Amino acid sequence: MLYQAKQYIKFLLKSKNQHGVHSPFVYNLVTLCFYDSKKHAAYKNILNYKKALLQDQSKIQVTDLGAGSQVMKQEERTVSQMAKNAGTTNKRAKLLYRLSAYFKPENILELGTSLGIATHALSLGKPESTITTIEGCNNIAEFSKNNFKKHNLENIEVIYSDFNEAIENLKSNSYNLIFFDGNHQKEATLHYFETLLQTANNDSVFIFDDIYWSEGMTEAWEQIKKHPKVTVSINTFFWGFIFFRKEQVKEDFVIRC
Repeated sequence: MLYQAKQYIKFLLKSKNQHGVHSPFVYNLVTLCFYDSKKHAAYKNILNYKKALLQDQSKIQVTDLGAGSQVMKQEERTVSQMAKNAGTTNKRAKLLYRLSAYFKPENILELGTSLGIATHALSLGKPESTITTIEGCNNIAEFSKNNFKKHNLENIEVIYSDFNEAIENLKSNSYNLIFFDGNHQKEATLHYFETLLQTANNDSVFIFDDIYWSEGMTEAWEQIKKHPKVTVSINTFFWGFIFFRKEQVKEDFVIRC
C-alpha cells in the first residue's frame, strides 16, 4: 500500500486533464467518455447489481490462481465480503459501461470474471456484443454464470479455466476490447499481452487493471506501452489503456480520471 501511495503522488504531479491533450482521438475519449457526467439510465442497474452482491451472505470456496487478494486471505468467503473488498467499484463499473457504449465493441474478452460486476457493466454498454469472460475459480465461475442468467444477460459466455490454457484456445479470435483483470503479476501479465496481441485490430483497446498493484505490475505496464505495435497509451492510475491505431503518432498520456 505504501508503494501505491508514493506512486499516486507521482501520478498527480504528472497527470493532466483534457486541456493538456492535443490528440483529437484522445481528447474526444477523455471529454466524451472519461468525463461524461450524464446520469445514464443504466447506472441504476449497475448499482443494483452491486447492491445485491453486497447483501448476499452465501459462501464460496475460493481458489486464487493469480496474485490473490491483498485484503482477503481465507479460502471460504461470503459474496458480500468479495463484493466489498475485491469487486469493481461503482465509479469504475460506470466507466466500463461508458467505454463499452463509446467504443461499441463487437467482441469483448475479460480475464478475471470474479463476481461479474465489470462484465455486467460492459454488457449493458453494448448489449449486442459477444462477451467471453474467463474465471480461474470454478465456484466463482458458476456463481457468476448463474447470476448473469438471473439478470437476463444472454451475451456472456463464462469459461472456467486457467488463463494460459484459455487464451491459447482463443488467440485465433479477434477482440475489440480486452479487459485484463485477473493475475496481477508481471510475467503473467506480459505473457497474456503477448499471446493476445495477435487478436487485436487497428481499433482495439486493451485495458489493464491495477497497473500500480506492485512494482512488478508497473514494470509490466512500462514494458507493454513501449511495444512497437502500441501507438497510444493512457495511464489513469487505476487502469492502463493501450491502442494500436496506425494512424496515430506514438504518444503516452497520463490523465486524471
